[in-house]
Amino acid sequence: MTSKFLPLFSTMMLYAVYYIISTVKFDVQILPVAITYDFLLQLLASYMLFALSKRVWIFLIIQTLVMGILYVGNAVKISFFGGPIMPDDVFALRSLLLILEGWRFFAAAIPLAAIASLVFFNFSMRHWSSYLASLVAILLGITVAYKPSMILDPIDKYTGNSVWDQRSNYVWHGATLYSLQETTRFFALTDVPPDMDSAQIAADNLLSSTPKRVATDKPFTPRNIHIVLLESFWDANNLKKAHYNQNPLSPEFRKLWKTAGYSHALTPVFGGYTANSEFEVLCGFPVTKDNVKFERQLINEVPCLPHILADKGYRTIVSHPNVPVFWNRVNAYRNIGFQDYWAKDDFILDDMNREFLADSSLYRQVLEKLSDSFDKKQPVLDYIVTYFGHWNYPLSDSRPNKITSSSSVEEVTSYANTIYYKSRELVNFIDQLRKRDPDSIIVVFGDHLPFLGENFAGYVDSGVLASNRSDFSTDMFKFYVSTPMMIIDGQKGALDIGSLPLYQVPKLLLNLLNFNEPTIMDYVTSASDKRIRPLPGLHFSLAKEEKVELCKEPPFSESCQASSRWLQDVLVVSNDLFIGRQFTRPKHPVAEPVAPASPELIASPSDNGIIEAVKLSP
Repeated sequence: MTSKFLPLFSTMMLYAVYYIISTVKFDVQILPVAITYDFLLQLLASYMLFALSKRVWIFLIIQTLVMGILYVGNAVKISFFGGPIMPDDVFALRSLLLILEGWRFFAAAIPLAAIASLVFFNFSMRHWSSYLASLVAILLGITVAYKPSMILDPIDKYTGNSVWDQRSNYVWHGATLYSLQETTRFFALTDVPPDMDSAQIAADNLLSSTPKRVATDKPFTPRNIHIVLLESFWDANNLKKAHYNQNPLSPEFRKLWKTAGYSHALTPVFGGYTANSEFEVLCGFPVTKDNVKFERQLINEVPCLPHILADKGYRTIVSHPNVPVFWNRVNAYRNIGFQDYWAKDDFILDDMNREFLADSSLYRQVLEKLSDSFDKKQPVLDYIVTYFGHWNYPLSDSRPNKITSSSSVEEVTSYANTIYYKSRELVNFIDQLRKRDPDSIIVVFGDHLPFLGENFAGYVDSGVLASNRSDFSTDMFKFYVSTPMMIIDGQKGALDIGSLPLYQVPKLLLNLLNFNEPTIMDYVTSASDKRIRPLPGLHFSLAKEEKVELCKEPPFSESCQASSRWLQDVLVVSNDLFIGRQFTRPKHPVAEPVAPASPELIASPSDNGIIEAVKLSP
């Protein structure tokens, strides 16, 4: 075999091996129609790498690793989360490495480190082909970054593109062409700050659709607010074919949840990306894209719920027993108005489920830390992000398994045992809060559904989800993002709020405090009787009777056209507030601290006010 044919044979062999692994192990199969042009593109990339390589054996190692990430890595992500690797996942890589432990960390880190090291070590300009390969690579990079439409438009035209179904895009294009297509799209569709006119037009459109002010003479009445984000919290009893020996969810929680009408949060994510659920519940704007909002899309200081309450004399605190920089939380929490961030080093790790601090210990320590504020009668926004409940659902020796299942999917049983303890520790915490702080507002919700096996296996067994998002029914999309939620309004008890998108929670909380000043949440308070839940590439809306209308791709119905226009205006204002010049930021005066009180409260809508292009006082 001459050296010039080596890339051809190595590419053929690796393509075949990885194709088999992807198909057999992960049930992700690139369609035959895509193989020819995907293989040819991969072959071109292999010859370019070969031309720039000093040693053949190192070239083979690099090619093996790169193609493994492209073909097996994509299959792994599809089987876990329903979609392939996206360009934004590069920015999430640091957070992924931070959360991985033991062999999983090395399995992810070693190939990446090896590729970078070997490319640098093996780089060579030894032949005219090296200069040609460099020229092609540089020209391609410049075109992707600065003229992406020159590449994207022909690919979309001749191979197609689904805006909502990335798995289908992957299997119809193949890993190499898909990666080129979506990397180019990333540059073509990068969010940019809008100019003043565009921002104001979008703001006016949104405000014109909001409910008019309902006059009220009730003054702003500060009360403590406790928000608990529950990692992967969900009602596993929905899995009827799992045949659990008992209901995993605490009967005390279910009884309390029943008083709330079994309300649900409609979250922006499935199986991960907790920070997007955080962004919505704290800032009141929906996440519409498949990226982590905290990472690159929250660069301004913004009057989110913590900022608003801090200006009203609240102490704003976030607690999360993880490394503080995960999902860029240090910067994100500061920008949205938290004064204190208690992270892993601020807690005694005295009750661990592997690397995850038990919720009961977290709750106890948070209450101990808040005792000073309680004694001083200072109003508090107490926001807790639990850590226990992460996949793969480990338990300590002090938490023996209580739940059995007939399911062959390992996670179906291990998750049920996790939720057994998680729900009971939550009920105990709610009881303590209601005794110690009876007039407070308590919000608890799951951030996303749990991962239950590859290709939604645990859900598929019970018929509640299909193995492929392409085959989801309309009701499945709602199920896919619905987690338990309760909002307890002090001594009045739990509110029956139905299925509520997480981004509508901050406005509701401010209404419960009789907050009547204009806020950024006014932009997403639609006058429509429908609740809109965006997901990457699609959205659905709920009418009052919980009927789901799914809006995927044009041609849209009249109502889908209206909700699509609304979402586009929301995106423009969101970009202005979070990454732009904040032309649409409401004027929000700073007030002196207010003494706490707890009279009877009535939730009422606030006034939209007049939008002014001013900065919030520091």
